[in-house]
Amino acid sequence: MAVRRIITNIAAGDLSLAQRFYGDILGLDLLMDHGWIVTYGNATAMQVQVSIASEGGSGTEVPDLSIEVDDVEAVLEDIRKADFEIVYGPADEPWGVRRFYVRDPFGRLINILEHKK
Repeated sequence: MAVRRIITNIAAGDLSLAQRFYGDILGLDLLMDHGWIVTYGNATAMQVQVSIASEGGSGTEVPDLSIEVDDVEAVLEDIRKADFEIVYGPADEPWGVRRFYVRDPFGRLINILEHKK
């Protein structure tokens, strides 16, 4: 037996709010829409990972999702333009990432990060 993928499910009343955050800002494609569930993603192969944490690092709350991007500053700029709530950062962390926390349209705490080169 092997785990093939892990899917995050976020409860939401208004699914259309997902497009602005996950589609427009993060650039994910709408992969599936059944009316009661929408799935965003891309064709990039990713590692299967589950993190279990007692805190989010640097004394922060544990985020609901961590999303690694290739340009954290560009995403930060788009998040600010869209007037989403920045909860933490941006910060350069001692473990080698630059990141910030934002609340998505459903109130979930999202850790947006880029590994420093």
